[in-house]
Formats: sequence, C-alpha cells, structure tokens
Amino acid sequence: MPEPEIPDEYLGDYARILADVATTGRRLTRDELDTRRLLGREAAEAGFQLRALVGLHLAATRTSWPQAAVTDEASTDSVLAAVEQAVDAFAAGFERAQRLTVRREEAARREFIDDLLYGRSDLGRLAERATRFGLRLSRAHAVAVATGPEAYTETDSVPRAVEAALLARFSGRKILITTKDGRLVCIAPGSQPDVLRYFAKQSHAATDGGRVAVGRPHPGPGGVVQSYDEALDALDLAERMDLDDPVLYAADLLVYPVLTRDRQAMADLVRSQLGPLKQARGGAEPLLKTLTVYFDAGCVSAETARRLSLSVRALTYRLERIHQLTGSDPSDPVHRYTLQTAVIGARLLDWPAKEV
Repeated sequence: MPEPEIPDEYLGDYARILADVATTGRRLTRDELDTRRLLGREAAEAGFQLRALVGLHLAATRTSWPQAAVTDEASTDSVLAAVEQAVDAFAAGFERAQRLTVRREEAARREFIDDLLYGRSDLGRLAERATRFGLRLSRAHAVAVATGPEAYTETDSVPRAVEAALLARFSGRKILITTKDGRLVCIAPGSQPDVLRYFAKQSHAATDGGRVAVGRPHPGPGGVVQSYDEALDALDLAERMDLDDPVLYAADLLVYPVLTRDRQAMADLVRSQLGPLKQARGGAEPLLKTLTVYFDAGCVSAETARRLSLSVRALTYRLERIHQLTGSDPSDPVHRYTLQTAVIGARLLDWPAKEV
C-alpha cells in the first residue's frame, strides 16, 4: 500500500525562510524554530512517518533553492545551515510528540492491565478496551504467572526476552505479556494451551530456574481475574507445600483448596492427629518432616531413609514413636489416609510454626 501524500502545510513558510536566509545570511529565529517544532508535532500526531517528512523537506529544498545562493558560496552555506536547523527542529518536535504518545500508550496499557487483573472496571467497558490490546474477552482465557529470583519490570531483559520468544513463535496469536508485582504474566486464549506451555518453558529458562503457575481457562472478562488468582494461589501453595515442580497447573492442585475449604475442620484434624507430636524430644518438627518425606516417597522405608539421610532402623524407630504418640500407624493403610491428610493440612496451615 502506498504511503499517503503529505500535505505541504507541514512545510509552513519553509521556502520563505530559505530565501530570506540566502539574502541576509541570518540563522532561524526562536519563533521560527518553535513553529518548526510545532509542525513536527502535528505531523507526528497525524500519523505520518519521519522518513517521508524529511524527504518532503529535501524535495522542497531542491525546488525552492533561492536564486541568491546559486552563485554566492556564503549564501549557499547559510541556506544549508538553515536547512539543517529547520529539519532538526521539525524532527525534535516530531520525536517529542512520539515520546508523549508512547508514554500515554504505556499508561493506558498499564491501567488496562491493572483493571483486567484486579477486576476493578465495568466488565462491558473492559471488554471494549481489551480489543485495543488484542484480546477478545468474550472468549475463555487462561493466565500464567512466572516468578524469578528478583522482581521484574517490563523494561528488564528477562521480560523482553520471553516476549520476543513468544511473539516469534506465535506472531498471529492474541497474546498479552506483561509484568505485575514483579512477576511475569501471560494471558492467552484458553483454547491455545501450547502458548502458556511455551511461556512456562521460556520463563523457567530465562528466570534461571524460576517457578511458573498456570490458571485454568475461564470465559468472559471476569475469567481472566479468576485464572490469574488461581495461578497466584498455586504459587503460594507451592511455597507453603515445598513443591518441587517448576511448572504448576491449578487444575492439578484442586485437591488442596478442597482440603482447606473448611479451615476449622482441617485445624481440628491437625490438632487431634498431630498435636501429640509436640511431646516428642525436639518437638513436633522432626517427626512431622519424617511423615512428610515418608508419604512423598510412597511410604517406601528405604527411599524415605535415603532422603532423610537416616538408617532404615532409625527411620523405623521414628515411625514407631509417631505411632506411640498419635495412636495412628503410618504403615497401616487404615490410618495412613487420615495421617497424610493431617500432614497436608499442617503444611497448608504452617503448623506447628503457627498455632491452629
């Protein structure tokens, strides 16, 4: 598509200035420079390209070259200096307008992201604004959140590298990548899970082993908030539960919110099942850790002992001590489910560090 023709109005009185300079040898006045900057700003706001505008000035210079400068070397030098001044002032106005536009766009984008992730705006209006940023909120979307060893902003190298990798691979997809509260955030259509999987892979690599959580897809403007909250909850859960997986999917962790939905009931279970462990020498922590590792190892004594750097005999003693204190035998399938649920509850409630 050919570029639109630029009106001569953006030249202003350029030809007159050149003719006057050729005769007097003067430099441009302050008012003339201000006018050139204003014309540059207006041209930028009209959407013209700077390259084409400079070309317009050069063409006007050629066609409007003053007769007084044809044979007079001093006049020629003055005219060339005036051309340089005029074009420089015009470009300065153009670039300043562009910077202001970029700042306004960044502010609008940040405001939209805040409203989108916090659900603070009218949902209908939010959906309208979303189209400007390439999202169709009438459809389902999912959100992935990545954390690293440090807090990130959009201008940092890590977010830029992750965004470049995603856009290179999924250039035609409706994706929004940003930062929020020091984390990387990717919003993608719920029907395209490959985007968030790739985001997780790139983020984990770029953040030097950071962790990524992916929320479930949900429809509508409010669905983005819901998926974002699920991803944040998954990160918080991984922290409290010491989960090792670098990529967490909220859909795989639904059992934990179910277990804590009745917090009081879970607290009662932890106190009744694990409270007696406080009577042990050294408190409840060593025996609670033993149970945690035992269940994580699939209740295999040899593997549990290896992970705890204990002998199998020492592990057996600890398991017997737990049985004595709690009345529940970790090796008994009948008791195992109750004990394991209580151990999960203790990790979720940060017991015994916090009383429940």
